[in-house]
Amino acid sequence: MLYDNIEIKNGRLYFAGADTVELAEKYGTPLYLMDENKIRERCREYKSALDAFAPEGSCAIYASKACCFGGIYKIVAEEGLGADVVSAGEIFTAKSAGFPMERGYFQGNNKTDEDIRFALGCGVGYFVCDNFEELDALDRIAGERGVVQKILLRVTPGIDPHTYDEVATGKVDSKFGIAVETGQALEAVKSALSKKNLSLEGIHCHVGSMVFDSDVFIRAAAVMLGFAAEIKKVFGFDIKILDLGGGYGVKYYEGQGEIDIPANIKQVAEYVAGKSNELGIKTPSLRLEPGRSIVADAGITLYTVGSVKKITGYKNYVSIDGGMTDNPRYALYESRYTVVTANKADAEIDLTADLVGRCCESGDIIQPAVGFPADIGRGDIVAVLTTGAYNYSMASNYNRIPRPPIVMVKDGESRVAVRRESLEDLIKNDIL
Repeated sequence: MLYDNIEIKNGRLYFAGADTVELAEKYGTPLYLMDENKIRERCREYKSALDAFAPEGSCAIYASKACCFGGIYKIVAEEGLGADVVSAGEIFTAKSAGFPMERGYFQGNNKTDEDIRFALGCGVGYFVCDNFEELDALDRIAGERGVVQKILLRVTPGIDPHTYDEVATGKVDSKFGIAVETGQALEAVKSALSKKNLSLEGIHCHVGSMVFDSDVFIRAAAVMLGFAAEIKKVFGFDIKILDLGGGYGVKYYEGQGEIDIPANIKQVAEYVAGKSNELGIKTPSLRLEPGRSIVADAGITLYTVGSVKKITGYKNYVSIDGGMTDNPRYALYESRYTVVTANKADAEIDLTADLVGRCCESGDIIQPAVGFPADIGRGDIVAVLTTGAYNYSMASNYNRIPRPPIVMVKDGESRVAVRRESLEDLIKNDIL
């Protein structure tokens, strides 16, 4: 199967040692499942590689946007990672879960004054500053509180990662960061160094998502270290931290590329050390921001089939009890997935149909042209694999559909990590 936490036994799909059909019966569908051991394994993969190959003080920072709920922060904290948070909501969730906020990195291109005050009040360790206005606002508000806030400056190195345009964030014309190429990033450094309530610790970039080799990170590092050398020349200032962002890809279907993350981290770390020496600057500690590669293959989603429509001479549809409300990624990016009929996992595949959701929307498609058993029908359980990233976190209540629960699975045992939304939850903020 696609990953080592998935197998077929007795004609059924097993995930993290548990029978998915039994889990669907116990908890209902739609149902997000998360494999706790796999999440911890991925965290340790990053931590051990950075400890082994990168300078002292280097660390991985979990990108919360991939999947944010209280339980994930407890795992990430226990595994020694930091957390990349992009909103007051993510900060509040992390702090409520007991995450050590000094290991938090507050990202985002438009932090409001309220966001800044809230993050400072929560003790967030680093702000990743995106623009000149933020530098001014953060300096002013930090001064009001009598604190000196550590910051990284987000810059755009002008790197095209050859991935989806929607998730490419390192280009010169990106909405994120300040361009190195135009000279504006150097002006931002000058501004940051002039602020008495800010402490510039380093520079940050993020070139995109679904990267399958070290080349993109090495090209980004080349630009960023060249920029660090320019900072040293102009201002006599050594950066302490180089944050190269996230973006390592994961396998969504057979035949897609795979990546040896520790080997890639080793290549990047060796390049950074060598290039720093060549440029005559101190080798900075590294930060990487894995999100998808921590949680994607740790998750699958289960659905119950409601109907099968066969339009003779045209096409077929298998309709499920979830849809774009719990997984909008096909609607957004035409993302590919692997789909398995969980209760007939070893049956012959002899029907091709689009897997579609229940929303009143023609674009509510989970995956087109999926192979199913010919006898698939109402009540069968369908599993969509590799849904741990950007599914729950992007879920909505479109059509007033409640969001599914998250059930954590470990060594075949299961527990609810996020309860299923109720109909009452949907109207709790309504004034009736």
